[in-house]
Amino acid sequence: MKIIEEALNGLLLIEPRVFRDNRGYFFESFKAEKYSESGINFNFVQDNLSKSSRNTIRGLHYQIEPMAQGKLCQVVYGRVRDVAVDIRHGSSTYGQAYITELSDENFRQLWIPPGFAHGFLVLSETAVFNYKCTKYYSQPHERSILFNDPELNIQWGCDHPIVSEKDLGAKPFSTIEKDFTF
Repeated sequence: MKIIEEALNGLLLIEPRVFRDNRGYFFESFKAEKYSESGINFNFVQDNLSKSSRNTIRGLHYQIEPMAQGKLCQVVYGRVRDVAVDIRHGSSTYGQAYITELSDENFRQLWIPPGFAHGFLVLSETAVFNYKCTKYYSQPHERSILFNDPELNIQWGCDHPIVSEKDLGAKPFSTIEKDFTF
């Protein structure tokens, strides 16, 4: 397993060791001991799985304390453009977005600690997205930032996204509370 610390402090891109042969492939998608050694010392309590069609954008979502979630994200099938936005006031990368591609071909995972908003765009015909969470989903603690907020200027690469009514009604970045500090 290769761990790559990304430009936004706290984000980790994980490249598992994949064993391939004429039957297909095998890799460990999670092993607590190895992740703990890499600084991901959280107890995962909930797994979420979504299936989405091409050009679907989900996000930008996060939860506030005491239910702030860390997420270990991976694509089981298809390809997505995965986005994490630093929302930790006082961070030198506050308001900056990190964008990477996760797919069933590159096997990458993205560790997103609490203090980041998260979303993704489906690039393939369909995608199955899986993420492990460090806290349970809690509707009263759930927050969203408008995916196309001009201040964030995220380059999604999609002119006509499919977005839920809920996500279309999300808050502009400039109006979010100071729920996380660095």
